[in-house]
Amino acid sequence: MDLRKLKTLIDLVAESGISELEITEGEGKVRIVKSQPGMMMMPQPMSMPTQYMAPAAAAPAPASAPASAPAAPAPAAPEPPPGHIVKSPMVGTFYRSAQPGADPFVSVGSEVKEGDTLCIIEAMKLMNEIEADVAGTIKAVLVDNGSPVEFGQPLFVIE
Repeated sequence: MDLRKLKTLIDLVAESGISELEITEGEGKVRIVKSQPGMMMMPQPMSMPTQYMAPAAAAPAPASAPASAPAAPAPAAPEPPPGHIVKSPMVGTFYRSAQPGADPFVSVGSEVKEGDTLCIIEAMKLMNEIEADVAGTIKAVLVDNGSPVEFGQPLFVIE
């Protein structure tokens, strides 16, 4: 299923009164379940053979802090430079080039046109090219090559 179509379906479920949507297209099947408020909605793949499913890992219990120690505030993420922010349309692994050792698609100072490939995000063994949605100059690359990215995470600044 096309990732843009999947994103549209997720948005429709989020905005509607339904709590669950299941779509079958060809041999693929996707189930989207609206979670409780504050939790992230994720598409759930269906019909995955159990031999490919990883066992669930138990989350470690949080260490209790001494009562006398005040909680330290979490460090704030640095503000990206001003300009148009290109955000990740999906969860996956960020790659600056098409293959290891190749030149990156863009670097700071590169001129881009709308539709130019900026990077690749690997999601579920699929390589998804992320394109510029505006023309301009790359002012910042906000993610390291090979790093995991979240949906909506800033990737580039274009001015």
